[in-house]
Amino acid sequence: MNPRERVRLALTCQRPDRIPKGLAFFDQEIPAIAPATPETYFGLDVRIAEFKPPRGQDDFLGYLERLPKDVHVGNLAQLRTYHEWGYHPEGGPERPLGRARTVEEIAEFILPDLANPRRYAGLAEQVAAWHAQGFAVAGAPPHLGGELFETAYRLRGFKEFLADLMWHKPLAHYLLDQLTALAIHSTLILAQAGVDILLLDDDIAMPTGLIISPATWREFFGPRLADIIRLAREATPNPAIDSGQGIIIFYHSDGDFTRIVPELVEIGVNVINPVQPDCMDAIAIKRAFGDRLAMWGTVGSAWLWDHGTPAQIRAEVKYRIETLGPEGLLLAPAYDVDFTPLENLVAFYEAVDEYGAL
Repeated sequence: MNPRERVRLALTCQRPDRIPKGLAFFDQEIPAIAPATPETYFGLDVRIAEFKPPRGQDDFLGYLERLPKDVHVGNLAQLRTYHEWGYHPEGGPERPLGRARTVEEIAEFILPDLANPRRYAGLAEQVAAWHAQGFAVAGAPPHLGGELFETAYRLRGFKEFLADLMWHKPLAHYLLDQLTALAIHSTLILAQAGVDILLLDDDIAMPTGLIISPATWREFFGPRLADIIRLAREATPNPAIDSGQGIIIFYHSDGDFTRIVPELVEIGVNVINPVQPDCMDAIAIKRAFGDRLAMWGTVGSAWLWDHGTPAQIRAEVKYRIETLGPEGLLLAPAYDVDFTPLENLVAFYEAVDEYGAL
């Protein structure tokens, strides 16, 4: 069984030959293994297809690299996308749409030009090349941290956007409509390019629960997310590929988003991530949705990755496989591991190979 077959079976809640292994849902840089990539160094089963950056991005990255070493404005993987949205957190609290008071003012804001064919030139060819090598391919639409909620609050300002959701609803609906249209355009390109997995994300939760109420999520975000998913499925080149499920829909949010998991399943989400074990009860989710919902992640708290021992990491992997596998599981760290001790990462992937063989 090749990695693509393995991943597609696992993420559609069928039994693979072994538990597949992954990392983040975006290209993550791990300084300890540079210049190697995590995909090749650890033998991951998934490859990530991305849109090309705008032409001006190199200048912006050069500026960031010239900042003093004690200035921290986020990691480069995040900041690579900020320039084209007019979002410059290193320059202060002002946000691109922070002063907008009317729909007309929001309409004047120029969103990134993701329709430029240069941005996705060669994407389908790259997907086909990875498929020919036997890898599953995942793709994410470009955004400012998340398709809807995160991009909207970064453009408006966090407090301003939360106020919009309560008291300035026409502004919130208009902005979210524009972001939804942008996301749909990008997801159609990814689906038509043949990616196996559509990576959608929005950090709508914190460790103790949702940032917004379920009712607010249903009013502003659920229906728009459902439209994105429906149109992506309709655009899949061959909806009968492999398991019969067509494109696999992945949804990420940090924190505890348990309260909307049933609704995510209802609108067509197949996989949730990262299911942080100190925030969400993965075993309860498996019990409730095991035949309809897969999990990508589930392993380790932030403390465990950065301060635990290899033996503790191995024990966590074994426990997750015993309680959550073998169907519906792709094991990956539940937190970013940019600066995790290398021995912990090596222990993790070795343990997945050892305990995950079925």
